Amino acid sequence: MPIPLLALALSAFAIGTTEFVIMGLLPDVAHDLSVSIPSAGLLVSGYALGVAAGAPVLAILTSRMPRKAALQALMLVFIAGNVLCAVAGDYRMLMLARVVTSFAHGSFFGIGAVVAASLVAREKQASAIALMFTGLTLANVLGVPFGTFVGQSFGWRLTFWIVAGLGVLSLGGITALLPNRHDSGPVGLAREMRVLKEPQVWLALAMTVLGFGGVFVVFTYIAPILEQVSGFSPRAVTLILVLFGAGLTVGNVVGGKLADRALMTSLAGILVLLALVMAVFARTSHAAVPAAITVFVWGIAAFATVPPLQMRVVEKARHAPHLASTLNIGAFNVGNAAGAWLGGLALTHGAKLDALPWVAAAVTAAALAVTLLAGHLDARQARAPRAATRGMS
Repeated sequence: MPIPLLALALSAFAIGTTEFVIMGLLPDVAHDLSVSIPSAGLLVSGYALGVAAGAPVLAILTSRMPRKAALQALMLVFIAGNVLCAVAGDYRMLMLARVVTSFAHGSFFGIGAVVAASLVAREKQASAIALMFTGLTLANVLGVPFGTFVGQSFGWRLTFWIVAGLGVLSLGGITALLPNRHDSGPVGLAREMRVLKEPQVWLALAMTVLGFGGVFVVFTYIAPILEQVSGFSPRAVTLILVLFGAGLTVGNVVGGKLADRALMTSLAGILVLLALVMAVFARTSHAAVPAAITVFVWGIAAFATVPPLQMRVVEKARHAPHLASTLNIGAFNVGNAAGAWLGGLALTHGAKLDALPWVAAAVTAAALAVTLLAGHLDARQARAPRAATRGMS
């Protein structure tokens, strides 16, 4: 894989760290800014909604920029947002800073995926996208625990100063390593918007919402499940989440390699595995060791979906992938929010924690159904030219 991909992976690491580290710092932030824990928790929701809403806005604003220049501009927004987080004097300012930071998230990953794919031969494009997203998975394994430790030991503001520093390093890497020769130049908003007329693009976005939405039905409530159902202590839960993060990293690489070989077949197989793992977790969650093993396998299956889901959008919007790829990052976050809401709805209506994996399995099955429909449409479209050729002969 080309060295320029490392600059994209470092950027993904920085973005992933700032997105998730706030969860470990909520008590410190709440105490320092004199707000409740639930209010501090809205900083997580604000970021996710900012990604979903800001992605298409920034995609439009950067549609006429060369992709390298767009990535540089987005990283400047990211740096500024984290500096604002570090100096925020009150809760409102911190919320505004989080939203500003989130605006860079969706568009950066959307454009970055297109650039990553352009750096390699077509048969390696999914693996290239996976390598960029490895930075995001490593953020969960390394960046978030380290950032939480620093924030708890020396103050949460220092964590955001460090992340801003990572942003500066990422900007330097993008500037120095990303070659302009791989940049197709500005596409233009009108051409980008035309891809939204493609049914397959919308099916790809639906696959992302459902495929990752099922993951967050359970992941949102993984701590109480592991504590109340599996019997882990709060300290042990942290270690299990690190194990889950390791699974994400493995799954990201595996998913990229499988997608390069057979994208839709691999995606369908991964979704089948993900649904089965959730069904198994409904049983294994009642014992510590089986639960830990299942969580690791679940991490592999969960993030193995990411490269093929992102590659599917890039493939179906190949002539103008900027907006579609960015919207798919927003779709991941819509899936996150929808999965969390669906899990909460099930609990509110009397479902027990150990029933949530069944809900997740059902959502994943819906993603599989959409995937099979998209594959069927692909096959029918491929047969049409052959039928027309036979008719002419």
